[in-house]
Amino acid sequence: MAILVTGGAGYIGSHTCVELLEAGYEIVVVDNYTNSSPEALNRVMEITGRTFPVYELDLRDRGALAEVFEAHSIDAVIHFAGLKAVGESVRSPLWYYEMNMNSTLVLCEVMGIYGVRRLVFSSSATVYGASGDMPLAEDSPVEAASPYGRTKQMIEQILQDLAVSDMRWSICILRYFNPVGAHKSGRIGENPAGIPNNLMPYLSQVAAGRLEQLSVYGSDYPTPDGTGIRDYIHVVDLALGHIRALGQIMDCAGLDIYNLGTGRGASVLEMIASFEQATGAKVPYRFAARRPGDIAVSCADVRKARYGLGWTASRGLSEMCEDTWRWQANNPDGYVSHEYRFMTDLLKK
Repeated sequence: MAILVTGGAGYIGSHTCVELLEAGYEIVVVDNYTNSSPEALNRVMEITGRTFPVYELDLRDRGALAEVFEAHSIDAVIHFAGLKAVGESVRSPLWYYEMNMNSTLVLCEVMGIYGVRRLVFSSSATVYGASGDMPLAEDSPVEAASPYGRTKQMIEQILQDLAVSDMRWSICILRYFNPVGAHKSGRIGENPAGIPNNLMPYLSQVAAGRLEQLSVYGSDYPTPDGTGIRDYIHVVDLALGHIRALGQIMDCAGLDIYNLGTGRGASVLEMIASFEQATGAKVPYRFAARRPGDIAVSCADVRKARYGLGWTASRGLSEMCEDTWRWQANNPDGYVSHEYRFMTDLLKK
């Protein structure tokens, strides 16, 4: 069975590729490497001992995408590709709408042309916005608080309309909470370009000495210690959730939505303490102003995934921190090779 993975070189995509291959699936990967590196896919092959076709293309290129469907007999698609930074989306909303919306529309159109109507969509807990009721269940109000979140919300609506219009479609929408951690091998992990937008890679780069100190955005939220609370989930648990979702869309038509999280929230200061305890590294930090689009608390109600998908997250904060630190310590420059870093340093001199 062949699965097309869009954005497969990204953080969540690469870990899901590993789990797909180890579960016995064949995969085809497309990625334009806007926020990722082809080296991640080389390491997926290294970890699994498997090879697979990889295409460098932009999903908005209908002709190039059609050639992939012509070349391979695709059974289902897992759609990760898209821009994903809340703050960046506030600064550049048109870019986010263009990239995330149009790429998904083209993907669905090409899928329909080639009779591939099984789709797992990478959504986000940001669609819930600033709802005051916690934990968030799949039927909680949907009102995204940032352009990034609104692209996910709009795509969800498009997919719901598509499923209603054509009963042959089988779609599973997965609303991620906060993925962290890395593969046990230390060979793949989160590799943000420039200054990280997410807490864990920023925190680990501070611990490694790449950044001077962690900026904790907001100290006056209505939480026990004043910092934002999030539901952090290990990226491998998240990847395994996609295997369960694939099983569902292979068996039945229609559309369903699931939260993927742990059901337990941790504040920024709690994450810093957990990281220091798990790794022995120190993380200096300072408080900064809140970021536009951020909310105080986001925590998942995960009962539906437990009963509907037979899936539960099993990895705790300590393992998330240990695996993140192993990735950071083994790859201080991310996927940048030592040879490239050496030449860059020489040119700077």
